[in-house]
Amino acid sequence: MEAVHDGQCGLCTHFGEHHSKSSALVSILTSHKADVVMVDECGHPKHASLHLKVTPISGCDGFVPAASA
Repeated sequence: MEAVHDGQCGLCTHFGEHHSKSSALVSILTSHKADVVMVDECGHPKHASLHLKVTPISGCDGFVPAASA
């Protein structure tokens, strides 16, 4: 498990937002830890056409904090 910090995808509202209620995503938001091999979709509107797949420890300038789990 890897620590996830503010500014990283795992704590962004756009990380896996198409299935935001999944237990894995809720776990990341509550524990701030994620499996290093986890990959999910980035739903950021500016990146939508790219269909990006990112890890919870990835990051970009479009970070928007996710709501509390």
